[in-house]
Amino acid sequence: MPVHAFIFPGQGSQAVGMGRDLAAAFAAAREVFEEVDETLKQKLSKLMFEGPAEELTLTENTQPALMAHSLAVLRVLEREGGLKLADKAVLVAGHSLGEYSALAAAGAFTPARAAALLRLRGQAMQKAVPPGEGAMAALLGAEMELARAVCAEAAEGPDGTQVVSPANDNGGGQVVISGHKAAVDRAIEVAKAKGVKRAMLLPVSAPFHCALMAPAADAMAEALEKSPPGAPLVPVVANVTAAKVTDPAEISRLLVQQVTATVRWRECVNAMIELGVTSFVELGAGKVLSGLVRRIAPDAATASVGTPAEIEQILKTL
Repeated sequence: MPVHAFIFPGQGSQAVGMGRDLAAAFAAAREVFEEVDETLKQKLSKLMFEGPAEELTLTENTQPALMAHSLAVLRVLEREGGLKLADKAVLVAGHSLGEYSALAAAGAFTPARAAALLRLRGQAMQKAVPPGEGAMAALLGAEMELARAVCAEAAEGPDGTQVVSPANDNGGGQVVISGHKAAVDRAIEVAKAKGVKRAMLLPVSAPFHCALMAPAADAMAEALEKSPPGAPLVPVVANVTAAKVTDPAEISRLLVQQVTATVRWRECVNAMIELGVTSFVELGAGKVLSGLVRRIAPDAATASVGTPAEIEQILKTL
């Protein structure tokens, strides 16, 4: 029997049209989208279904939108397929904002609460660094050790030390770095000199998961103090520690740290494998995490579930 972990995508998986077929086909999905729209006092679902893409890509919209899509998929699986998360998954995990989706899926937050927290998180991350001052870049063909060495060298600039550090260890030789624009530019050159296959700037609006995000971490600490998570139905494998966690106070602490810390996705997947997981089911938009899992753990089974057809398919196998 396969042992499942449910995983939840992060920024970059959004696309105009996300969730539209689900809403058309299932009342359970519509209810999630309506709840999120009402909470945010915004027709976020209309933006998801119809665009424009530039508005959907704004961090403050992308984050709650991806969570809403993931939770809509789960609600449909529960209502149409009689699925109970705690019976089918031994662990949940998500990439960056996907950790909030994972926690909501496991009952630690309501979808409305997760949406409100992610709206705040998106706004706070955007405000933390003035436009143009920060950047992120992908190093392809680099493992974590090399990425750390590149960042250490690039942080020593002619104008004093600047921030640049690994933001996402995505596995399969893909590390994303983040920091001051000048330091990230230097890191790209250093990486090329050190033989990294490809190093390129990413089209993002702020330098996520680095020390420059400290003001956003403070904002999340305040918000999570006011409305802390409950205990999840199944353990969450946290981005910050790549270890499972169930204690609500610890979950809060790690969500605050996560804003400035590296997303240790490669280690999270390996930790889940070590805990007995043989199958990863990605709920929500796109197939990014399934692709990363296949690179990190080629023997594990993967499935991506975001459309009515994929829901029908997965219900036959779960």
